[in-house]
Amino acid sequence: MSDPGDLAAFLEEAWQLLRRGVADSRSPARYPTFATVSPAGVPEARTVALRRAAQTEAVVEVHTDINTPKIAAVRASPVAAFHVWLPKSNLQIRLTTTVAILTGDAVEEAWTRVPPASRVSYGTVPDPGTPIEDVYAYEKPPERARFAVLRCTIDHIDLVHLGERHRRAEYVRSDGWAGTWCAP
Repeated sequence: MSDPGDLAAFLEEAWQLLRRGVADSRSPARYPTFATVSPAGVPEARTVALRRAAQTEAVVEVHTDINTPKIAAVRASPVAAFHVWLPKSNLQIRLTTTVAILTGDAVEEAWTRVPPASRVSYGTVPDPGTPIEDVYAYEKPPERARFAVLRCTIDHIDLVHLGERHRRAEYVRSDGWAGTWCAP
């Protein structure tokens, strides 16, 4: 755990945990909740797999099928929130982001890193969310053209550590991530 009174160390601890989530599939940071607002204005939350966490760019990335409802949501409103709960650290990380949808040549390198067995996540027929006749009335052919990367540029970070004395800090891009302590 970081020095309880050091804003910069608190933020660095959160980034270390996010990077661990990318590298370690057993880390709870690997599977954050990703929240968007549908084109109809309905909040939607789902679990995603964190694929990149770059502190210097203040970016996190996830992969998706271009035909999922989350793509429609991001096209309608290109913002999203992430929620990560790390029970061993007693730390909640919330990120508010602006989302860019990357496809085609822009994601070729990312596609090459997707294991062949995982590529079936991109190409479900019928499209994800479509009603089907029975539980297994779908196919999962890997379709490179359906692979997308959601590049989420972080605008705001909210950290809450639950301990004997809780502590909370907020960090914003506009002030260079200096941070502010907040009442938990």
